[in-house]
Amino acid sequence: MALKKSDRRVRIKHRIRKRISGTAETPRLCVFRSNAAIYAQLVDDKTGKTLAAASSLEKGFKANGTKSEVSHQVGKAIAVKAKAAGIESVVFDRGGYLYHGRVKSLAEGAREGGLKF
Repeated sequence: MALKKSDRRVRIKHRIRKRISGTAETPRLCVFRSNAAIYAQLVDDKTGKTLAAASSLEKGFKANGTKSEVSHQVGKAIAVKAKAAGIESVVFDRGGYLYHGRVKSLAEGAREGGLKF
């Protein structure tokens, strides 16, 4: 029996998560993509804490343009928050999504904002 799309993504996510782990110095930048919004957070896996987060649904966030353009803006926003927390480099966790479209746009925005990965 074929897997549903969501089950397939969860399998891929677990496969990625086995190899990727974030620390306080280089947290994991994980991405969640819904139909309407996109979320990014910096996670320290050793303590299980979220160090910073940004999304397209945040109060005060001006979402203009296409979904990819909004993702780019969220990437820049998470980079600004990371800089404020003293974080320079991260490990990118695409969360089981293909590195394409909105996920790629968020990553490029974060790189533009000064994060290294």
